[in-house]
Amino acid sequence: MKIIHKNQTNSFKNSNVCFGKEYPLKDKDIDGAVIEIRGRYPDKARIVNLECKELIYVLEGSGRVFVEGKASNFTKGDMFVICPKEKYYWQANCVVLICCTLPFDPKQYKLTK
Repeated sequence: MKIIHKNQTNSFKNSNVCFGKEYPLKDKDIDGAVIEIRGRYPDKARIVNLECKELIYVLEGSGRVFVEGKASNFTKGDMFVICPKEKYYWQANCVVLICCTLPFDPKQYKLTK
């Protein structure tokens, strides 16, 4: 078993509207972060994770996620998966738990049109 206490998290900021805390599991198969999104992220274009499957659970708030051109509404208590190589962006006011398998690496995360 691995446990990461809240005082062991690493804060990060992807933009003025996307920030959070990474829980450093140091596991080769999975990781997790709690992320706040307060607007459109990214502000232009879309993002794509080239290698990870991302499991998202909505802890609070609501919004829309646009995946491969299709918009889906979500609210507190919803869960969804974004698969590797799917291009997406958020328009939201929410807090989410995101678990990635394989673990997230900034080198596999790209902005795209």
